[in-house]
Amino acid sequence: MTPATGRTQRRDLALLWHQIRYEQLSFWRNPQSAFFTFVFPVVIIVLFGALFHGVGRSSYFYGLSALQYYVPTIAALSVLGSCYGQLAVALAARRQNGILKRARATPLPAWAYFGGLLAHCVLVSVVDITLIVGVGRLYGVPFPSHWLAIAVTLLLGAASFCALGVAVASVISNAEAAPAVAQLVLFPLLFVSGTYMPVHSELLNRIAGWLPVRPFNEALTGPLAAHTGADWRHLAVLAAWGGVGAVVAVRRFRWDPRPE
Repeated sequence: MTPATGRTQRRDLALLWHQIRYEQLSFWRNPQSAFFTFVFPVVIIVLFGALFHGVGRSSYFYGLSALQYYVPTIAALSVLGSCYGQLAVALAARRQNGILKRARATPLPAWAYFGGLLAHCVLVSVVDITLIVGVGRLYGVPFPSHWLAIAVTLLLGAASFCALGVAVASVISNAEAAPAVAQLVLFPLLFVSGTYMPVHSELLNRIAGWLPVRPFNEALTGPLAAHTGADWRHLAVLAAWGGVGAVVAVRRFRWDPRPE
């Protein structure tokens, strides 16, 4: 490696760190957005705890208690919210406002820009999952034991859904349409994937098993609730969707505002 190459790499890493700090600062300087990002999943798990506290293990929840079932699915929902929904909306708004165009004109490499977004989404997701697991413990759900499996699943899930969020943002024509488009894709998947209630249709489960949300739910359920390690089959499906999202994002993503 030549000295010039080394200096370039150190500069790019410094720019990546700067972008991560920028994303974090801009997030926390909007306290209303930050507050509801963390409160929404916590409120859901508190409500489910009040509704299902005392409901023990049953076949309806696949051999888990109700709260053991909902802690990982709501944790997955929080990751989806920050890594897919909010990211797609934010990118569409930044493109329309010219922020992406200005960022592209700076020395910041494209990979560092999206790396900063991914790191920010992972940090937000870690806080969300920590809060959800803590609330679950208050209702008697044991702490998970396979932390490495949780970390691997979280990183892969965040990367995959960030890639899908960028892919969806690349086909959104304007910021006003972004929330509707993002939710149109996500909302049906949450229901058929068993996020809010178990699905016992073999056909639906088979179909949802090849879509991104259910494998993520299942991959988190193992280490968060069933005290098992990583499920590599579900992680492979998740990684494949991340690859599809990355290909679409690379081919279609635009930094300039789209003409009306």
